[in-house]
Amino acid sequence: MNGTTDDPTLHDRIELAYLPALADVREAVRVTLDAARWWRALRLLAYGAAALALLVAALELLLPGEPDPGTVAGMAGLGAAAVAAVHLMGWAVARAFFLSVRAQGEARAVVDAEGGRWAARDTEQVIRWAMLPRYAETDRLFVLLTPRKTGSGFAYLPKHGLADPADADRLRALLDRHSNRI
Repeated sequence: MNGTTDDPTLHDRIELAYLPALADVREAVRVTLDAARWWRALRLLAYGAAALALLVAALELLLPGEPDPGTVAGMAGLGAAAVAAVHLMGWAVARAFFLSVRAQGEARAVVDAEGGRWAARDTEQVIRWAMLPRYAETDRLFVLLTPRKTGSGFAYLPKHGLADPADADRLRALLDRHSNRI
């Protein structure tokens, strides 16, 4: 041996090229939110508030005396609004993010032993593995996630951006070496 490292896994380099798609961004945001403790707590709080508001409305209707239509309608509306807000928040975040990346046109990503590099018309970003220690895989995407302590940042790699479908296995192996699957 000549003293150099000939481990082919150290030289893995996977390239992707893709047009941003709203469905990809929505799925990446959903995965990111589902992985965040604060989102689960917020969702639980919204459903709890909805249940409490509906309980107040039901009590108003069921207790003796004439029910106050304003209280019933207000509580039912509050409960519905809490549930709607929690469902629409992910969609709104995804839509805003998509509009910004769509304006950049085709995206290119390179993932290797160092981390990931994303480039588009007016932007370039390099993210090392220390900032993306977790990932999740869906049917459409690999979603790379920041550490829990830093919040809920993410990057995504759509499988349709791979040159060859077999590259998905190579990418999964690379991610498994440098990141933890959740």
